[in-house]
Amino acid sequence: MTLIDRTRARGVETLTLDSPHNRNALSAALVTGLAAALTDAGKDPGVRAVVLTHTGTTFSAGADLRDPPDPDALVALLRQIVELPKPVIARVTGHVRAGGLGLLAACDVAVASTTSTYAFTEVRIGVAPAVISLTVLPRTDPRAVARHYLTGERFDAAEATRLGLVTAAGDDVDAVLAPVLDGVRRASPQGLAETKRLLTARVLEAFDRDAADLTALSARLFSSPQAREGMTAFLERRDPEWVV
Repeated sequence: MTLIDRTRARGVETLTLDSPHNRNALSAALVTGLAAALTDAGKDPGVRAVVLTHTGTTFSAGADLRDPPDPDALVALLRQIVELPKPVIARVTGHVRAGGLGLLAACDVAVASTTSTYAFTEVRIGVAPAVISLTVLPRTDPRAVARHYLTGERFDAAEATRLGLVTAAGDDVDAVLAPVLDGVRRASPQGLAETKRLLTARVLEAFDRDAADLTALSARLFSSPQAREGMTAFLERRDPEWVV
């Protein structure tokens, strides 16, 4: 089954997450497929930039609880997006949850529709947004994002823009995207690569410093009794036992 659709127009490679059965959750297969597509795009001199988008009403629901990716593979995918020597631009018209926000934050630019919604839901299943903090925290104000990390509540595109998760939002996402694509098409490949290197230096410092510890934390939390209860409750569509 193909989970990543690829199309190209005037030097822009569009990679579409196409796993509707699980709302584009980050399964082991989707992570592997997206990494392969990004590798191909990175090596292809005909690709000036990558647009990452989705089918359906959800950009990504986060980690697939039935078929989760290896934490190291997720770290590698996020780093691959950050290190790709070409801009990666997220195009969001639906919902983004948990690990999907790490994917969004790894992108260099994110444009979204005003109807899109967001939530860091990890605390509600007994874990923490550990691995995705590698991309989220360097690109947001930790004080501003603390409320959403701690409560798991849903927020809108305007709040996502205020936090720095989204670059720009509008009723017509393609109208918002158009000048961005025009800009990267006018830029030289060398200029794009070196400018991206400047912009991502602080994010890569977080990977070098924290990736091993956060991967270990994620593994420990996901194997804990509270996480097992939280994931079971989620799959059974009920409140976990700690809700008061």
